[in-house]
Amino acid sequence: MTAINTVRFRVKSGRDQEFLDAHKNIMAEWPGLKRANIIKADGGRYCVVAEWAGPDAIKTAMPNMIATLNSFRDTLEDLGGGKGVTDPISGVVVLEVK
Repeated sequence: MTAINTVRFRVKSGRDQEFLDAHKNIMAEWPGLKRANIIKADGGRYCVVAEWAGPDAIKTAMPNMIATLNSFRDTLEDLGGGKGVTDPISGVVVLEVK
């Protein structure tokens, strides 16, 4: 069962490349990761969208995700509202359109 996780970030001004570099090679080595994309919106906002073999693959990768986050945490701004520097969500795919 395919699972997806997304994590929203806001990167400090001028730190975009550091943020992107932290993700380039590390994510490719995570077991169960099918694909990942990073999207950029205005105002330094980014979102990682990752597709996994299933929810267990996300749980298994959690230590890797946290280690990666810790490697670039100082590039991030607090999102406010008690969220801290990330706004993650994950779950199983319940409808695939295309």
